[in-house]
Amino acid sequence: MHELEVVGVRIELPSNQPLVLLKEANTQRHLPIWIGAPEASAIAMFQQGIVPPRPLTHDLMISTLQALHAPLVRVEIVSVLNAVFTAELVFADDVRVDARSSDAIALALRAQCPILCDERVLDEASVMVSDDSEVAEGEEDQVREFREFLNEVEPEDFDK
Repeated sequence: MHELEVVGVRIELPSNQPLVLLKEANTQRHLPIWIGAPEASAIAMFQQGIVPPRPLTHDLMISTLQALHAPLVRVEIVSVLNAVFTAELVFADDVRVDARSSDAIALALRAQCPILCDERVLDEASVMVSDDSEVAEGEEDQVREFREFLNEVEPEDFDK
């Protein structure tokens, strides 16, 4: 398992499909996961420090877990099939609960717990984004387009 950090929520153009972008710690390997608008909004709002007047679903879940003294230990992204990612919420004594990856990520941010990803998932679905000039021949356009895409969208796009 490899630890990931949430880079942010973006909108893929021209389809206007939201995605959450994760980055493997200490590498340039990124994992884009296409998600639904409500989950994208929940992730973006938390990252921006926006506190709703009443708890949203993910906030309610974390409050419930805290009240039950059942903290979320970590989130694991365990598989991908046809661009659908599967995650597990991991609690004490390795108790696991199946979850959509977008919900798992939103909960992990709020619980301030690690997000881990299976090596096979990263091998299948990740992209390398290099900050230096060591881009393989033929990948330059793909990397340039990906960088442009990341620079064009902001979490505020979900407020519309």
